[in-house]
Amino acid sequence: MPSFESEARPEFAAESARYRRELLAHCYRLVGSAHEAEDLVQETYLRAFRGYATFKGEASLRSWLYKIATNVCLTALGSRQLRVLPSGLGAAYDGPERPATLVPPGEVSWLEPLPDAWTVAAEDDPGAGVVARESLRLALVASLQYLPPRQRAILILRDVLAFSAEEAAEILGSSTAAVKSGLQRARARLEGATPERENLLEPNDPRARELLEGYVAAFERSDATLLVRVLCADASLEATPFRDWVAGRANCVRMLQNYVLGRPGEWRLLATTANGQPAAALYRRGDNGGLGAYGVVVLAAVPTGVSRVIAFHDPALVRLFGLPASLAH
Repeated sequence: MPSFESEARPEFAAESARYRRELLAHCYRLVGSAHEAEDLVQETYLRAFRGYATFKGEASLRSWLYKIATNVCLTALGSRQLRVLPSGLGAAYDGPERPATLVPPGEVSWLEPLPDAWTVAAEDDPGAGVVARESLRLALVASLQYLPPRQRAILILRDVLAFSAEEAAEILGSSTAAVKSGLQRARARLEGATPERENLLEPNDPRARELLEGYVAAFERSDATLLVRVLCADASLEATPFRDWVAGRANCVRMLQNYVLGRPGEWRLLATTANGQPAAALYRRGDNGGLGAYGVVVLAAVPTGVSRVIAFHDPALVRLFGLPASLAH
């Protein structure tokens, strides 16, 4: 006679698969790393699979999975460094012109972008959970990292995922009163850390596509005048793993022109989307003439132009977007 566990396996796979995308987004909001979020969702499903035979259905399967995922993330966070962007390390650099300062390896844990393909369900998958793009914007995820992990979890469960105080308490193994007070503290703390909300354009908006195309063309042609047309007057530019970042269109263009753009043809950019924003994978031509993965750039596109450029100089990120490690000459 087959065991209950063997009988439950296909049922668990069928019922739980629809929540994978939203659980991935949840773990990403908590830990700020696409690589980590992927591993934590795998751990969540492994634990859920092992415990499914004892799942009594007293809570919904979705709530039960969120309980496992949240606690897996909180355990993983432990005493780890918080993940930041360069703008989280201090004010914009406003000194004599020079290349940005590299942060020594291991000194800082950097926030990572999240490919939209991981959280946006295909059109032919109406049963998949819906993930709101706004809740994954880089600026919001960056500000969430400044909350203590448990407050971060409470705020995400209540304000992003709309769980009730009672449901959040069950997920966290806490009391309703503790959740309510934790939410108040989290909101108060986040109020001073969250940047002013911008009217960001969706990646498929024609204006957003136009701005991304202009940014791509500027790099591939090494054309600083195109950057002037693309960037807002008060645009900011930051890139990991560099400490310094700059604000103001003139400063951004000067930095890119003097230290980044290089010669025409030195860069190839492939358009994509990340964190509900237009983005591009970066490839740079090496000494052998080949184009190797260099990183990912994410743009904050508003009707008047690009207000923020965040570049992540990590070749491993390119593979997360399902793109090759190198391109043909």
